[in-house]
Amino acid sequence: MEIKKEIKKDAFAVKITLEEDGQVLGWTFVYIMFQDRHPEPYAYLENVYIEPEHRSRGLGTKLVELAIAEAKEQGCYKIIGTSKMEKVSVHEFYEKHGFKKMGFEFRMDLKDTQVLTKD
Repeated sequence: MEIKKEIKKDAFAVKITLEEDGQVLGWTFVYIMFQDRHPEPYAYLENVYIEPEHRSRGLGTKLVELAIAEAKEQGCYKIIGTSKMEKVSVHEFYEKHGFKKMGFEFRMDLKDTQVLTKD
């Protein structure tokens, strides 16, 4: 058996930030990834975050709409959003925006890391 390893450099991230009067209100990352099973890329939505004092203004919805538009612009065939199991309100938020529950996410933390923002 021969094992080959290839570093792919065709994936990238788009950070979308909402600002008002020079103040950051929230942000999200859309990762655009390619693979061998589909000719089109797919998008992975990560860290849809709104600063606590700016929540309940529809800004999360705006970020998700912008992320979906970005994924479409990049030619993605799907967009994946994830959430912790206990965050039922986040699950409902994604479903409200057209996302469907498709399975489970399995994760292995490889090291301790500092979270830079609090929920």
